[in-house]
Amino acid sequence: MSQRHDMQRLQALAQLVLDQRLMALKQAADRLERSRDQLASINAAAAPADLPPVAAGMVDVAYQRWADVRRAELNGTIARQSADLIDAKGVAGHAFGRVQALDGALARLRVRK
Repeated sequence: MSQRHDMQRLQALAQLVLDQRLMALKQAADRLERSRDQLASINAAAAPADLPPVAAGMVDVAYQRWADVRRAELNGTIARQSADLIDAKGVAGHAFGRVQALDGALARLRVRK
């Protein structure tokens, strides 16, 4: 096999890896967005109920207690997902760099021949 053919095959493999890394990056971003949307929904004010004031107050206290626990869980999840997104960006960046380097090397091979 020629060096050019080997480089083309390597370039194709690098492109497949890049595509996979970009998909993982998109999935990480989607998960983070969903968690942020859930947190925003919890933080949105609950619609007032047509209840007597004492019952409405008890419902509000129970909701706030549940919401505080859920917010804490979501904040932990968002922190982990943010770190995962940063990692996925780095991995995708490296894959992109490999593709670019192979494109340049292949272009130089084409010019030489």
